[in-house]
Amino acid sequence: MTVDFLRRLAVFVALCLAQVLVFNRIQLFHCATPLLFVYFTIIIPRGYPRWATLLWSFFMGLFVDMFANTPGVAAASMTLAGLLQPYLLELFLPRDAEENIKASAASLGGWRFFALAAIIVVVFCLVFFALEAFSFFNVIYWLQCAGGSALVTLMLVMTLETIRK
Repeated sequence: MTVDFLRRLAVFVALCLAQVLVFNRIQLFHCATPLLFVYFTIIIPRGYPRWATLLWSFFMGLFVDMFANTPGVAAASMTLAGLLQPYLLELFLPRDAEENIKASAASLGGWRFFALAAIIVVVFCLVFFALEAFSFFNVIYWLQCAGGSALVTLMLVMTLETIRK
């Protein structure tokens, strides 16, 4: 339990620092920002308690909010991603999967992991940019930001997943 907690904490700190120090400074075409910290929620294992998933996700979003000057936007979006992750993971797992299987491309298969990550990233980006804009006055720009960020984030998630193998 302690080793699992320390590993999860190390991944938490690494993704939080990478997001705050590197990825928040990148804006492609003035709308697409890589939001790699959502990867933390995607890789939570199956048997992990749901309350812990929500807490980890919320605190990841809260720390990114504190350093990115987006009050509550990342925390709310990450909490929603943490809420959806266990249910979506059940959809993509094989029927005979063990209880505490880790969500990865190796355990789920490449296409299943891609589909799981794509759904979580797209929902996260839609909610993130909807809360950030707080209006649908310019729907085209909102969709460009959400779609571009989801695409860039998904490419980074899949790259990180192939490196993690």
